Amino acid sequence: MGKYVELNGGNFEASIAEGVTMVDFWAPWCGPCRMIAPVIEELAADFEGKATIAKVNTDEEQAIAVKYGIRSIPSILFFKNGELVDQMVGAASKDSFAEKINALL
Repeated sequence: MGKYVELNGGNFEASIAEGVTMVDFWAPWCGPCRMIAPVIEELAADFEGKATIAKVNTDEEQAIAVKYGIRSIPSILFFKNGELVDQMVGAASKDSFAEKINALL
């Protein structure tokens, strides 16, 4: 079963460098973030070997959040080979996340 990757300042750039990566910017106190957490885990399993599903705790990794202009969470950023190609703000359905990932594969 696939598991999402927890990103931090030490592994962020390397993790998004190749292939398709979906990054969930979240915080433990954020209700909508907790609401989509099971969806993120399901996507990690569904896309194992095809895309990287990752999370960044904005409380712990403020520098990354600032770099990408994260002003509200959850914010979901989509990267392809290290380049930011799309983003979504707020909770959304599993299908809408999967659709964005599939479009980049």
